[in-house]
Amino acid sequence: MNSEDLFALAKKRGFFAPAAEIYGGISGIYDYGHIGALIKRKFENLWILYFTLPNNFHFLDCSTILPEKPLVASGHASLFNDILVGCQKCGIYYRADVLLNDLGIKVSEGANTEEINKIIREKKIKCPKCKSYLSEAKAFNMMFDIYLGPEHLEKGYLRPETAQSIYLNFYREFNILRKKLPLGLATIGKAYRNEISPRQGLYRMRELVQAELQIFFDPETWKVNLELFKDMLINVVMYENGEQERITINEMINKYNIPEFYAYHVAFVDYFYENIIGVPSEKLRFFEKGGDSKAFYNKIHMDVEVDVESWGGFKEIGGIHYRGDYDLTAHSKGSKQDLSIESNGKKIIPNVLELSFGVDRNIWMLMDIFFNKNDERTFLKLKPYIAPYIAAVLPLQNDEALEKKASSIYNLLKVKFNIETDTSGSIGRRYARMDEIGVPFCITVDYETINKESNNYDTVTIRFRDDKKQIRLPIIELEKFILAQLEPNLLPK
Repeated sequence: MNSEDLFALAKKRGFFAPAAEIYGGISGIYDYGHIGALIKRKFENLWILYFTLPNNFHFLDCSTILPEKPLVASGHASLFNDILVGCQKCGIYYRADVLLNDLGIKVSEGANTEEINKIIREKKIKCPKCKSYLSEAKAFNMMFDIYLGPEHLEKGYLRPETAQSIYLNFYREFNILRKKLPLGLATIGKAYRNEISPRQGLYRMRELVQAELQIFFDPETWKVNLELFKDMLINVVMYENGEQERITINEMINKYNIPEFYAYHVAFVDYFYENIIGVPSEKLRFFEKGGDSKAFYNKIHMDVEVDVESWGGFKEIGGIHYRGDYDLTAHSKGSKQDLSIESNGKKIIPNVLELSFGVDRNIWMLMDIFFNKNDERTFLKLKPYIAPYIAAVLPLQNDEALEKKASSIYNLLKVKFNIETDTSGSIGRRYARMDEIGVPFCITVDYETINKESNNYDTVTIRFRDDKKQIRLPIIELEKFILAQLEPNLLPK
């Protein structure tokens, strides 16, 4: 499905749409509709369950406004920049690396203004819209700044990432949680980036949602259970050779000198996408960055990439970053508070392993990967525990007796499950609507359901979204059937 078709379907069925659309909308800011909001919440809850529960990690919910000093200490105030170029005639601005890459000129995200200006001069790059000359490249800080209080005495920012909120809470949480490492602190929340050229739907946004797990640890003592994922094959592109290969975590460790804890978490993330979400293995890979493409504070940096047709191929939806002790050291200096702790009989600044995911990108990815369209129908093949509704209760026809029975079943189930009902149009049209929004099961009430003389009295038909198979089930067994669909296998047995 291409980007235009996907976006049209998203608006038609209530997944997402531009914010303030009746006023023309604004680039890079979106509202989730009634279906998209449910899928987003289901994904977030599943993410929290998987990334915190197995390891007894913890979840935080932090402010989206930060004072200036922490972001000066972290480097965001001076380094959170994109390179900007503008047209001297029509006034349109472009993110330089994106503009050049769109023109087939490979440029790393870490390219500086001198490199960009040199390429523009040598290649004689002009404005794609009006073909006029471009201005000199310059650094553009992407943070949204604000002023606190009526007199604007204190400057602040909308946070550019959720990670800083966790670092600022580490020391308190460490002491509350019995002073033990490793300590995992997770959060899901909004971040704000004044993107120069938001594009490709939910891929590059000005207001976005991140899901992040920061694991604080002592690199000399942290042990992981490699046996759990020892036989898993993972698609990787290592910086050393630049070629995609399919290897085990032991090969990653021995061939590329990747630390055990890092290789384990590559497999941990891979399992989430392949086995919990259902992304086909050939569409998922881990791309290691190095040189100018790697963030300066990262010791190891891998992007989690998925092959998304509407984005034109493999694109980043998350990342695994070994950040060393950069963050806590920076905040220790900036705040003038000692954030070191005791570990293994000595004083250390904990290292950090970051697992970071763009929730909005993941929602778009789910739609792209799991929408199936053919001449007969369109259906969204989501796992039942991510679907907006686990089931829909539908009367076969617009008949008062059927609708009354369907209503009683709906009222019975809605107390425990997120389900839908619909009486508008033919049963075929209602099936089609449920297929398009990803409802995995339709519970159909027909005349046999209400006929006391029938052998199928008080039974219903369960229609399966993916293959349209139908089974007959007693109404009293519906709760048991639905419960069985809602349990993901969190880790290998």
